[in-house]
Amino acid sequence: MTTGEQREGLDREPAPSLHDDLVGTPTPSRPARPTWLPSYIPELQGLRGIAVLLVVLYHSHPRFQRTPFYSASLWGWTGVNLFFVLSGFLITSILLESREKPHYFRNFYARRALRIWPVYLLALAVCYLKADWFVGMPVAQAIRTAPWWAYLLFIQNLFHLDLPAGLGPTWSLAIEEQYYLLWAPLVRVLRKPWMLAGALATALIASPLFRTTHFVWITKTHTLTHLDGIAMGSLLALGLYTVAWGRRTWLILGLCAIVIGFTLAGTVAGGTAFLDSALTCGFGGAVLSSIAATGFRNPVNALLRRGPLPFYGRISYGMYMTHIMVFIYYGWFDARMDAYGTLGDLAVVAFRLAVCTAVATILWYGFESRILKLKRYFER
Repeated sequence: MTTGEQREGLDREPAPSLHDDLVGTPTPSRPARPTWLPSYIPELQGLRGIAVLLVVLYHSHPRFQRTPFYSASLWGWTGVNLFFVLSGFLITSILLESREKPHYFRNFYARRALRIWPVYLLALAVCYLKADWFVGMPVAQAIRTAPWWAYLLFIQNLFHLDLPAGLGPTWSLAIEEQYYLLWAPLVRVLRKPWMLAGALATALIASPLFRTTHFVWITKTHTLTHLDGIAMGSLLALGLYTVAWGRRTWLILGLCAIVIGFTLAGTVAGGTAFLDSALTCGFGGAVLSSIAATGFRNPVNALLRRGPLPFYGRISYGMYMTHIMVFIYYGWFDARMDAYGTLGDLAVVAFRLAVCTAVATILWYGFESRILKLKRYFER
């Protein structure tokens, strides 16, 4: 359900209404997409755009120190949490819709590989082949310091490794790949929705508890400490596909989760192991609200459906994977702007955003979108 998989727009759907409450068709025994929910939800593309912009601005936060935006930029890391919730919902929706169909595993993992591996391998190749620039050491030494095998197996987040700055963002990608390696078989094998819900609830509870431990083998990016976001997204999909509530009910639930989650994140949960849990609740509410209100004509939906945010959502994967390498490559521009104080800092941020956008756009239209056409051979 990523970009390009299903292009039916909501303009072809019947006019949405909050009175669709009686239209839900899923049942606890047979998960199914609610009839009021279209196969393509453009608002989620806008949320993905917000997520990637948050991450890019966070990695530029030192440049905001002399501006009023510094405190806000420090929260940009939460974009990863939003990515996790979105990914959990979209991928679990795919799994639930296809688990009764032939070639379940082949189609899912092949499509997942086509989406993730090409850009990922390209980033690895560029980083290592130009290791003197992106890692700060010769290629041979870079391979020993940041072993290539850990990246190929998507386990770089499980070890206390010094990740090259250019490949730093790959820790979250590793978590997603490990999660879906196990989650896809569970969706296939556990036939009762309550069993799947139990597994997801366990992940939601266990993640903050693991964050409170001091086990030497748990890294800052360990999968066990970052499961709540993906589990929340998966739980949203499971709920929508099995509980026959209408969009009004889901919308109210989502709005309540936004208020509760972000209020807790800004108060009692701040600075604790439960901060990510509170953010997961808030972002889960944002995703659920966008799903339940999809197609409505209001300023928020218009912002998420059209304009720059959905565009950034489309190119988000390439931008996420390459933005730090872009920062490093154009470090000379940063150095030249240092003499201009605050204006120089803002110029650096604007320049970084412009170049990252250009690189990700070229990557999408010239590379990613062409490879994604191969997904037609692995139709769900």
